[in-house]
Amino acid sequence: MRDAGISRVADVHWVQVKCPLLTAERVRAARRAGHDPVTEIAYKSMAYSRGASAIGVGVAMGEIVEPVADDAVLADWSLASGVASASAGIELKNNIVIVLGNAADAVGDCVIEHAVMQDAIDASAVMKVLRQVGAFGAGADAIDTARIVNVLAKADPSPDGMLRGWRHTMLDDTDISATRHARAAVGGVIAGLTGCPAVFVSGGAEHQGPPGGGPVAVISRVP
Repeated sequence: MRDAGISRVADVHWVQVKCPLLTAERVRAARRAGHDPVTEIAYKSMAYSRGASAIGVGVAMGEIVEPVADDAVLADWSLASGVASASAGIELKNNIVIVLGNAADAVGDCVIEHAVMQDAIDASAVMKVLRQVGAFGAGADAIDTARIVNVLAKADPSPDGMLRGWRHTMLDDTDISATRHARAAVGGVIAGLTGCPAVFVSGGAEHQGPPGGGPVAVISRVP
């Protein structure tokens, strides 16, 4: 925030974190150093890394104020950030953090706003952030797609297998990863509402918004 000249937490609308994961070699190295890794499975470690990173963002932004125990990651879903977007990768061993927000001294022509989708089809949250960012044409209900630069969102299938009282099948498909289902569904909702294909949906939304939902942000040119 200091580097970007963002003076208020309220002006932060997206925190992108690239975080590491565990490999077999890293697990062995941890054990040689006397540490017991949370998991030996690389894919599972991605979820722990994303979740811990998102909780870290929540603490930094003041969204989470109570002390967080290690075993709360992937367990206490009440701990979440409404602006965090975490993605795990094998190519690094540390966290890289990029903060997107509105700064008083910015000289560009773009602004960013965000909302939190409560589930995968929460169209109201998408419409809310479009209004906040001024993406509607003057005096009209139509969205001015020329103003939209990018839409960012997180997506995850609801872990209880339900969506508004209906059973969803994303967790049970053995051919396609559940996160791919969720990304496709949320991307379709957003693209259909905005009429804009410049949509990036990231899967793996542990502690990034409520379970089955996630943050959505719109970058728009100032009208």
